[in-house]
Amino acid sequence: MDGEPAVDLAAISTEFVKVTVVARSGGTTIQLAVPPQFAFLLTDTSPVTEDWLTGEWIAPHGRILIGPNGGAVTLIEGEYTVWIKFAGGSETPVYRTGTLKVY
Repeated sequence: MDGEPAVDLAAISTEFVKVTVVARSGGTTIQLAVPPQFAFLLTDTSPVTEDWLTGEWIAPHGRILIGPNGGAVTLIEGEYTVWIKFAGGSETPVYRTGTLKVY
């Protein structure tokens, strides 16, 4: 996603949504141990605690399986803002990463 054009996804499809994340400490890339969290919002508001879903790291991507066949969530038709949050040392960055269009 990462600032790319909106991604289209069928509501009946089960797929991974991936976001590239590169964490650095002192210029060196580090592996993040705590799983990333994702939020998919139909509104322009910031995510609240209940919105976050746990994904996984497959370096250099955070990813989460979405859809009706075993996904963390099944999204209805709409245009979603995708957010990612992760722990990196003493920081917990939260980024709006792109748009997911579910049809």
